[in-house]
Formats: sequence, structure tokens, C-alpha cells
Amino acid sequence: MANHKATKKDTRQAAKRRDRNRYYGKTTRNAVRDLKATESAEYTEKLPNVISMIDKLAKRGIIHKNKAANLKSKLAKKAVVAA
Repeated sequence: MANHKATKKDTRQAAKRRDRNRYYGKTTRNAVRDLKATESAEYTEKLPNVISMIDKLAKRGIIHKNKAANLKSKLAKKAVVAA
């Protein structure tokens, strides 16, 4: 266990950040899953919101920028096929 005051604070901050990052990641994964299950008309409407969520994850460092690009690419391909 941490003994220094600053280390205890860092532990608290890390736990807070971890919980927040898990929430954002899980919410985005659920949004992607829900998007994949939608029909073609709704798909194109929901796609920009999900892409925005993915970009925010990459910006925050929760996922790697290349993973974000790959996810967005796959979703965009499905949008072209659905249209």
C-alpha cells in the first residue's frame, strides 16, 4: 500500500480515471454493437454519432488511433453496402 501522501492521491486519481475510461469504452462498444444490428435507413443516421464516440476514445488515449481508424473503416464499409 502507498505510504506517501502524493502516492495515495495518485492511486485515487488512477482509479477514477480507470473507471471513467471503462465507462466510455463500454458505452462506445455498446453503441457499435447496436449500430451493427440496425437497418440500413437508421444505420446512416446513427453512424456519425458512433464515429464521433470512437474519435473521442482515440483522443483520450483509451484506444489506439489505428484501432479507431480500423473500426471507423469497417463501419463505413457497411454503410456503403447498406445504401
